[in-house]
Amino acid sequence: MADKLILEVYVDIKPGDVSAFKGPAGEVVTIPFSGRAEGPIFNGVVRPGAVDTQRVNLSGVRHMSARYMLDGVDSEGKPCHIFIENNGWFNGMEIPFKTVPTFLTDSPTLAPYLHQNKFRGEGHGREGGVLIKLFEVCPEN
Repeated sequence: MADKLILEVYVDIKPGDVSAFKGPAGEVVTIPFSGRAEGPIFNGVVRPGAVDTQRVNLSGVRHMSARYMLDGVDSEGKPCHIFIENNGWFNGMEIPFKTVPTFLTDSPTLAPYLHQNKFRGEGHGREGGVLIKLFEVCPEN
């Protein structure tokens, strides 16, 4: 059984908002972003304060950690929030890059489902930002 797409986050990035520096132990980049989320479980927008922090060590291994909140409605049309922490490690900028997302939500409908560790993510380039696809990892039959 193929993994199930549960949510797509359309990340919008303004290049002028990106901050970075290099030091003797590596490089750090912070990328503030906005955007929207769409999928069978939730539809909404990225709240202000979203940021992707990337640290690159001297070997070129990049650790990214995006943390953001979404405001919107769950699959039953009820208002709710979702917090996503999406982590990944990769060399260079492989596309799609792979991530491991974790979730917190105040939705009684989504909480039993999202508060499990059975998800994966992919980051795909798109004009003006990135498309993050979040999947439920389905067991092989």
